[in-house]
Amino acid sequence: MDPFEEMKAKAKETWANFVPMESMTGTAAPKLVRFAEVRPGAKVLDVACGTGVVSITAARLGAEVAGLDLTPALLERARQNAELIGVNIDFTEGDAEALPYADASFDVVLSQFGHMFAPRPKLAVAEMLRVLKPGGTIAFSTWPPELFMGQFLALMGRHAPAPPPEGASPPPLWGDPNVVRERLGGAVRDLVFDRARMRMPILSPHHLWAAKSQGVGPGASAAKALAGQPDRLEKLGREVTALSSIYFEDNTIRQDFLLTRAVKR
Repeated sequence: MDPFEEMKAKAKETWANFVPMESMTGTAAPKLVRFAEVRPGAKVLDVACGTGVVSITAARLGAEVAGLDLTPALLERARQNAELIGVNIDFTEGDAEALPYADASFDVVLSQFGHMFAPRPKLAVAEMLRVLKPGGTIAFSTWPPELFMGQFLALMGRHAPAPPPEGASPPPLWGDPNVVRERLGGAVRDLVFDRARMRMPILSPHHLWAAKSQGVGPGASAAKALAGQPDRLEKLGREVTALSSIYFEDNTIRQDFLLTRAVKR
C-alpha cells in the first residue's frame, strides 16, 4: 500500500472514537464561523468536518453547507447531529488532499483542527483553494506548535511506533503564521490572524493523560503502541502530565489556538 494511503487508513481508525470530544470542540466552532464571517445563503465547505460541529453551526446561520471527512464513523455521527437539530447538510466521505467537488464551488471553505492532519499541506491547501470561488473566504483553526496541543502532538510523534512517510508534515506547523503565510502564498489577499481559547474540563493533569491514553486520537494510538513497553509508557505519561500541568487552571486545560482567514484572489 502507498505509505500515505496507509497513513490515512490508520487515521480513520485513530479518529473513529472522537465523538465524546465533540462537546468541547463544539464550543470552538462558533468562533471560527464568526471569524470567517459566514452569511445566510453562503455556500460553505467544512473540510475534515468530524462530527459536524462547524457544519451545523454554519447551517444554523442559514448557510448552505457541505461537510467532508475521512472517517465514516464520524460522518454517521454528523448526520445524526444534523437530523436531531433539523438542518440539511451534505456530508460526504472523502480526502482533504483530493476534494470531490468542482472548481469554484464554494463561497467559504472552513476547517477546524482538521485539514492540518492531511500529511501533504501543499495538496490540501491547493484543493481547498481550488474549490473556493475567487473572492471567497478560506478560514481555519489550528494548534500552534509552541502551545499545549502543538507540544502534545509533537510528543506523541516522538513516541510513535513508526515515523511518518517521507514528505509528511507535522500538523502543528499549520499553527505557525509564518508557515501559513508561505503556504497560502500569492493565491490569497487580506490575510488575517487571531487567537482564541478553548478549555477542556478535567480534574487534574493525571486525569488528562488517563483520558488521552484510553480515549481517542494520537494519545490513544501512542499508548496502544507502547502497551508492551511499560517503562516507555510510564515515561510518556509523566511527560504529558508535566506538559499539561503548565496549562492546568480551574480544573481545565487551557488550549489556545490560531485562527486564519484570507480571501482568494
